[in-house]
Amino acid sequence: MNIRNQEDEDIKTKMMSVVDDETIDWMQKKSIEFAKLMSYYKCAIMEIETKFNVLNEEYSLEFDRNPINSIRSRLKNPRSIMEKLERRGIPLSMSSLEKDLDDIAGVRVICSFVEDVYTLSEALLKQDDVVLIEKKDYIASPKPNGYRSLHIIAGIPIFLVHEKRMMKVEIQLRTIAMDFWASLEHQLRYKKDTEFTAEMAEELYQCAELSAELDKRMDRLKQETRRIREE
Repeated sequence: MNIRNQEDEDIKTKMMSVVDDETIDWMQKKSIEFAKLMSYYKCAIMEIETKFNVLNEEYSLEFDRNPINSIRSRLKNPRSIMEKLERRGIPLSMSSLEKDLDDIAGVRVICSFVEDVYTLSEALLKQDDVVLIEKKDYIASPKPNGYRSLHIIAGIPIFLVHEKRMMKVEIQLRTIAMDFWASLEHQLRYKKDTEFTAEMAEELYQCAELSAELDKRMDRLKQETRRIREE
């Protein structure tokens, strides 16, 4: 079995883990087409990652530092995709996947400072082949639980042998402190066989506030070092 056939079989196996009979039947018929669409999303992720790596390199040359600490990406697994379609009452179709779901492909950019988050996002959206679909600023307006991050849904073209396709990618930009809090919050809140109490939620919120204060203090220190260097 070659690599492509093995990937198709792996995706088909994952799709079968959803128990609804009608959904399983649809998945069996569409497994090859689904695998092809997922490969397009992978290409879109690579395009976005390349753009951020180029910006990071240019920033390093101009300012002698890298604004990006790390870049992570993920492709939503088949079970999550199908469950989300069912929760929203969206018909099972390949066109529905592309039209109605914005987070199949995801890229997370971890920055050193809050200023870097906005600088990089603005630089990305100025590029003429990037289309802004939606932007949610949870840094300026945090979620009630304290979550902070800048979310962007962007359209990006991928160039195939016989066509050009526009694909959607969800991009999250956040600082190291924001990412640290979000990662631990998810582990604690969704830990199996553990009741998550209101007191725990309040404590996590206070930790988010401390994290935001840390970012502010680090930004002030960066500005002070910049002022001293310029003088």
